[in-house]
Amino acid sequence: MKALVYEGPNRKSLQDRPKPEIIAATDAIVRVTKTTICGTDLHILKGDVATCKPGRILGHEGVGVIDTVGSAVTAFKAGDSVLISCVSACGRCVYCRKQMYSHCTTGGWILGNSIDGTQAEFVRIPHADSSLYPIPEGADEEALVMLSDILPTGFECGVLNGKVQPGSSVAIVGSGPIGLAALLTAQFYSPADIIMIDLDYGRLEIAKRFGATATINSRDGRAAEQLMAMTEGRGVDTAIEAVGIPATFELCEQLVAPGGVIANIGVHGKKVDLHLETLWDRNITITTRLVDTVSTPMLLKTVRAGKIDPTRLITHHFTLDHILDAYETFANAATTGALKVIIAA
Repeated sequence: MKALVYEGPNRKSLQDRPKPEIIAATDAIVRVTKTTICGTDLHILKGDVATCKPGRILGHEGVGVIDTVGSAVTAFKAGDSVLISCVSACGRCVYCRKQMYSHCTTGGWILGNSIDGTQAEFVRIPHADSSLYPIPEGADEEALVMLSDILPTGFECGVLNGKVQPGSSVAIVGSGPIGLAALLTAQFYSPADIIMIDLDYGRLEIAKRFGATATINSRDGRAAEQLMAMTEGRGVDTAIEAVGIPATFELCEQLVAPGGVIANIGVHGKKVDLHLETLWDRNITITTRLVDTVSTPMLLKTVRAGKIDPTRLITHHFTLDHILDAYETFANAATTGALKVIIAA
């Protein structure tokens, strides 16, 4: 089968690999029909994710059709159409019982990280019964690819951790796909203000169309000053970091109001300074989280009801044969205008 393989920092290739086989009775083999590229894949390629070793097939998102199942799989059978969760969960360990599926002792974020992932024609899914979701008949598969990771991540790590509430003020630093996912799902709670901050005027225009009440281009270094002017010097109740670099997290530290929350989404590969000299007396909360995908069933219902349209995040389409072009397009979003790309396997 064809697969996109990580070969070490800044190196990847499309290779022929053996089709995966059932290893444990709880496994399923899924024929991938559509997948995508995540910002986390770019972090892996930069060498930011030490758990991902050279030789790994990348990818942790997608939809497909069950090819074979292990003898202990009871919820799915060959031929079923399924949504692949980016997080694998046994459902039994101490962390799964707390709904912290991201820290499952035999699962968590392993796809495209510590085991082979979804940017291939086939993928092995451990703990299939609790790591796959049936796709309703007639559902838009491309929309559901966005539910593998990006929408639950933006919602759980940004909106829920950030304690977004009706009438509150929110700043989202980073208007890329994950920031826009947080923007879309923050609107479930009717905040009064959602201010998007980014370097790219094109992405800020998209943010306006997606429901941002205001935008700030941070290229001139005056983002904090401009936001404070918008909020009469108070700052925002929730500052969501959706990039994963020191400058954007430190900007959130400047934006948060007394009593507010900094909700980190970004994958950080370098240390970040925590400015307690200015924050120690401000009653703020800082949250971190890897998505647990506990919200996936709710988001599936929301998409089916037409309350949210994840296809708005999709800008480009490729086939698996052209996945290297897809990576080039996705990695150079400032010039290509890419948000999420769909790759048909």
